[in-house]
Amino acid sequence: MVVKVAVFSYKQYDEVSFRQAETRWREKHNGTPLMDFTFFSERLNLQTASKATGFDAVCIFVNDNGSAQVVEKLHGLGIKLILLRCAGFNNVDLETCKRLGVVVMRVPRYSPHAVAEHAITLMLALTRNLHKSYFRVKNYDFRLNGLLGFDIAAKTVGVIGCGAIGKISAQILKGFGARVLAYDPFMDAKWASSVGVISVPLQQLFQESDIITIHIPLSPETKYLINANSLSQMKNGVMIVNTSRGGLIKAKDMVAAILSGKVGFLGIDVYENETPFFFEDCSGSPLSDPLFAQLLAFPNVICTAHQAFFTEQAMDAISNTTLNNAHAFVTGKAEGHPNQVLPPKTVRVPRAKL
Repeated sequence: MVVKVAVFSYKQYDEVSFRQAETRWREKHNGTPLMDFTFFSERLNLQTASKATGFDAVCIFVNDNGSAQVVEKLHGLGIKLILLRCAGFNNVDLETCKRLGVVVMRVPRYSPHAVAEHAITLMLALTRNLHKSYFRVKNYDFRLNGLLGFDIAAKTVGVIGCGAIGKISAQILKGFGARVLAYDPFMDAKWASSVGVISVPLQQLFQESDIITIHIPLSPETKYLINANSLSQMKNGVMIVNTSRGGLIKAKDMVAAILSGKVGFLGIDVYENETPFFFEDCSGSPLSDPLFAQLLAFPNVICTAHQAFFTEQAMDAISNTTLNNAHAFVTGKAEGHPNQVLPPKTVRVPRAKL
């Protein structure tokens, strides 16, 4: 069976990656095709869902809309499978999918190194004011005034979430010589002990960390984890890095914390209302989100546009895993598959072992 897949939020690099993965698949399976892709630049939502007419599956990304209404419409069109080309699944109504028998599969581990390294990159850029010095030197201004940084080795860094990405981030930070605190409700105690990471309650991490990096999924329980209350528990001048999901930080409270000096540095690859902007060229008009515009204007904030995942290795892993997920579906092996996504009470989130 060849699975007809409607790929939403398409960019050219997506098509290149999936075409290459399909070619590799055919080479390994005597020329037998697995998937027939049709690419749509539009994001999936209630208005665009009709484009999935005549397809077996949809393939969606982080800012596509998988709400109950959209899932019901897709089901009515005959869609049996939702392929997430990402690890997060907060944009899909899993209860509705389960009720309607729509299978949801994700890519849980495309390249944890890519995201961890990007988080550390943001951290280093902020500690050494690289974003400021880059533009100065471009303008032939070679002064060092205002560029004084600090050593990570002398600091305490808190890692929130110790799945694969959090573990790699912590290990990199240990390599710098930092004191690393970590919080995870399912902490791998053996790993933490072996690498010298100190497992602590979340409140203690907030209170003692000079730098905090966030590596947890977005859920109703974790939404706005960083808010006025949690920020008040942190050190003055704390650095916060978020490469996970924008909704983990309440942007309004973050702006207030930066203005007050509570937050001294912010590095983000995500924003809670990023959907209208990220992956698009918005340079021709004023930004329609005043809060986001204010964040971007701060000199102690670095924002990248959800690019932490974007490496050659990660793109290959995403396309290959997506094809394998489709194969599991057509061969009747999706139920109970490690990449299947189920509603929260039964969701399988295995702890990473490194």
